[in-house]
Amino acid sequence: MYIYLGDETLVDTKDIIAIIDKESIQSSTNMDKFHHHQAEASFHQKQESIKSIIVTTERIYYSPLATSTLKKRTQKLSVQEF
Repeated sequence: MYIYLGDETLVDTKDIIAIIDKESIQSSTNMDKFHHHQAEASFHQKQESIKSIIVTTERIYYSPLATSTLKKRTQKLSVQEF
């Protein structure tokens, strides 16, 4: 199944490793280092609209949707799969 991340971006749910709140990245030095190290694999969106960061097996996506919204969408998908 796929999840819509906003700004015309769809990602396969089986490829998602983590969904992280933008504020968590900024408050953690380890996450900030990881984020800067992976910058070349990132899919950038408008910086002012970023609310969450989605780490997948291939790249990092920036989403204007809140982590709680993305979590709800993944839970709905897992229920519908059965």
